[in-house]
Amino acid sequence: MADVQTNPSIPVDSNSGFCHKTKTFQSMRPLVPLPPLSQPLSIADFTLSELLLRSSAFKSTTTVLVESSTGVHVSYSLFLSQIHSLTTSLRSSTSLSKGQVAFILTPPSLHVPVLYFALLALGVTISPSNPLGSDSEISYQVRLCNPVIAFATSSTSHKLPSLPLGTILLDSPEFLSMINGSRNGTDRFQQVQVSQSDSAAILYSSGTTGRVKGVLLTHRNLIALLAKFRQLLPETDQNQTEMLQPHPVCLFTLPLFHIFGFIMLVRAVARGETLVLMSRFDLEGMLSAVEKYRVTYIPISPSVVVALAKSDLVNKYDLSSLQLLGSSGAPLGKEVAERFAAKFPNVTIVQGYGLTESGAGGAEMMTPEESRRHGSVGRLSENMEAKIVDPVTGEALPPGHKGELWLRGPTVMNGYVGDDKATAETLDSERWLKTGDLCYFDSEGFLYIVDRLKELIKYKAYQVPPAELEHLLVSHPEIADAAVIPYPDEEAGQIPMAFVVRNPGSNIREAQVIGFIAKQVAPYKKVRRVSFINSIPKSPAGKILRRELLTRALSLGSSRL
Repeated sequence: MADVQTNPSIPVDSNSGFCHKTKTFQSMRPLVPLPPLSQPLSIADFTLSELLLRSSAFKSTTTVLVESSTGVHVSYSLFLSQIHSLTTSLRSSTSLSKGQVAFILTPPSLHVPVLYFALLALGVTISPSNPLGSDSEISYQVRLCNPVIAFATSSTSHKLPSLPLGTILLDSPEFLSMINGSRNGTDRFQQVQVSQSDSAAILYSSGTTGRVKGVLLTHRNLIALLAKFRQLLPETDQNQTEMLQPHPVCLFTLPLFHIFGFIMLVRAVARGETLVLMSRFDLEGMLSAVEKYRVTYIPISPSVVVALAKSDLVNKYDLSSLQLLGSSGAPLGKEVAERFAAKFPNVTIVQGYGLTESGAGGAEMMTPEESRRHGSVGRLSENMEAKIVDPVTGEALPPGHKGELWLRGPTVMNGYVGDDKATAETLDSERWLKTGDLCYFDSEGFLYIVDRLKELIKYKAYQVPPAELEHLLVSHPEIADAAVIPYPDEEAGQIPMAFVVRNPGSNIREAQVIGFIAKQVAPYKKVRRVSFINSIPKSPAGKILRRELLTRALSLGSSRL
C-alpha cells in the first residue's frame, strides 16, 4: 500500500490545495513522516513507546482511566502493568497467536482499553461490536470476521456461538487474575514481531446504506493516523496548547467499538491524557461528569451539541473546565454552531470528517481560527489527497463544485472482509476511496459535507439534501431534534418528510413546521409531510437511521399532505 507523498514539481494552488493538472486536492498541512513500512511495528508499540508518552504533563502516577459512575481510576503505571500481565497470560494460557481474530462484545469498562492494547501487541486482529446488537446481527458479524476467541461479559456472552478458543468473560475472576498477575510495571511484555501491513482491526460500518460491512484496517492505517500527534510541529502544538489547559481530561461518551471512539482512545493514551468513561450516555450524567472530574474536552456527536445548545440542564452544573468539543459523525449546521457559541463563548467546537473505511482520516480543524469556519468540517488531513467527482460524468471538479468525495492516503482501509464485490465498488484500482458523500471544497480548502449521495431526495427533477432541512428544523426553538426522509409520492417521485421531536412543553403543529421551512427554502425543498416522534433513531456514531424512519412512515399509511 503506497503512502501519499506530495510532488513539489506539480503546481498546487496555495489557498485551496487544488492541482489543475491532476484535478486533485492536496493536503496543505505539513507532510507527516511515517516509519519505514519495512520496520516491524504494531499500533500498540507505536502508541506506548517512550517517545509518545514523554511529555511535560505525563507521569506514571497520572490517571489514564476513570469510571465516571464509581470514580474508580487507573494510573498509567497500573495500565501498562495490566497490559503486560494480560499479554503474558494470553500467551501462556491460550494458543492465541498473531493473525487470528478476537471478537469483542462488551459494554464500556476500564478493562476494554487494556484488552485492546494487549491483543494488538500480540498481533491479534480485534473485532469489537455493539453489545446491544441483536443475536442475528452478532451472528452475521461473527461469520464475517471468523474469530477464534471472544471476549464478552456475563450479560452478552449468550449472543455468541461456540468458538475454537472459547469465550473469556471480562467480569470473571479468571480475567481479573489475567490482568493483575504481574505488578512489575517496568517489565516489557513479551514482544511479538508485527508487520505494519498486518491486520489490526475489523470494525463495522454503520450499515445506514446496505448491510453492515467489516472494515479491515492494518497497523499501518492506524499508525499513519496517530503519527501526526507524535510529530506535532511547534506552531500546531502551540495552537492546541492554547485550546487545552491544564492537563487534558477527556470525557468519553463514544462507544469504544466504533472507529471514532477507538481512535480517540488510542490518541488520548498516546498523549498521556486522562479518559473518563461513561457506561451509557445520558445528557445529565455527562454534565455531572464534566463538573465532577473537571473535564476539558469531549469528542461528541452533533446531536449532543444540539442538546447542549438547547437544554436548560446546563445551568445546573459547573461547566467552567470545559474548553473543547470535537464533533464528528455527521455535519454540524451553522445555525447550531452559532447558537452553541453564544451560549458557551469559552468552549471551542472543532469539527472533523472521516469514515470507518478511511480509518477516521479525512479532514479536521486544527486551530481556533479554523474552528470559526461554521458549517465546514475543516481542511484535508495530513498525507491525504481528495477528489470531488461528478457522480454522473465521472469528471473531477475544481473548488466550489459539488460532487462525490474521493479520498486516498495511508489511513484508507484494505477493504471489506468477505465482500470482494463491495470492496471493488468502493476502492478503485488506484486505491481511491469513494465515500458516497456529496461534498465540495471552497477556495480556501475547507471541506463542506452536503449529504449522502444515496440519501438525496429526488423531488421531480430536483435533488434535495435532507441534512440541509434538518439543520433548519433544529434551529427552531420548539424543536429538539429532527430527521428528514424521502417519502414515496406518485406525482413527484419522492417528497421531503420530517420526523420532529418537540421540546418539552412545546405544542408545535405540522402546519407550523411546514411554514417555518417554506419561508427559508426554494419551493422544491419544502417539507410536505410531518410526523412527531419521541426520539430520532441513530447509530452509535450519531448518524440518523433513515431506513427505520422510512419503514415507520410507510406503516403509517396514507395521510393528507
